[in-house]
Amino acid sequence: MAADKTGASEIGDIHILGAGTSFRAVLGALGDPPAWFGASPRSGELARHDIAHVGVMDARKPFKIVRHDQSGTFLIACTEGSGKVLSDGGWRTVSAGHACLLPPFVMNSIHCETGKPWKFAWVRYSESRERNPVVSADSPVFGKYHGVPLQRAIEGLHAESSAEATPAAKNLWTDLIQGYVMRFAQPHRSDRRLWKLWKTVEGAPARKWSLSELADAVFVSPEHLRRICAKELGRSPMQQVTFIRMQHAARMLATTGEKVETVCRAVGYSNPYTFSNTFLKWMGRRPSQHRG
Repeated sequence: MAADKTGASEIGDIHILGAGTSFRAVLGALGDPPAWFGASPRSGELARHDIAHVGVMDARKPFKIVRHDQSGTFLIACTEGSGKVLSDGGWRTVSAGHACLLPPFVMNSIHCETGKPWKFAWVRYSESRERNPVVSADSPVFGKYHGVPLQRAIEGLHAESSAEATPAAKNLWTDLIQGYVMRFAQPHRSDRRLWKLWKTVEGAPARKWSLSELADAVFVSPEHLRRICAKELGRSPMQQVTFIRMQHAARMLATTGEKVETVCRAVGYSNPYTFSNTFLKWMGRRPSQHRG
């Protein structure tokens, strides 16, 4: 999509794309998007990870974006050229092979330099002040990062969302996008214990997990685990277990020919009706509908 010159969303914010800038974006189902997104396709699957929108930007000067109180973490993964990001009062370069996580609820600013194109993939989250964001930081987080896989995943989701795609296909692209973000963000996240715990649960979704067993695995009390999960995830520990099970079930439905009853047992449910109702609650559709 070709970008026109100027837009603004909040008082004091700046949004200049310029005639030489183009982009492709996919919107989540979280509210009305700014006008500059135009007719970009939507994918409700993004909302499962609190993602407001994703895209690939091919920017040229006078491209410039300023957000005084950005309401969600913003990942920039540069694949070609370079651009500037405001950090601690100065400008830092983000070039090909590097990424930057811009924190929420603080001022963030990015722009192109004269004669220097900047191509990057982006993932923008929608977050609240009551829970920890993707990365808990007051300043942008920089690091080396191979952003091409993320760019390809976003392009795949855009292609699927622009056509008659099945929910299962879009779900796979969305999980890839989230996984690529976490690949960069995980070393900077505040509580690695939770990450290890959920990796363990992901490896055994059929296991009859209990709250006390989860708490024992990370050497905290059940009540403290509840508090950590509420802050980090916005849900209870057992709700997170259910979320992981439904993600696993969705992948099985999308990538195998197993019967729904088999998938049901693989994620710890003995009653197919209970499984179907739980899948509907978390994924927005019945397992039989997920395959399209």
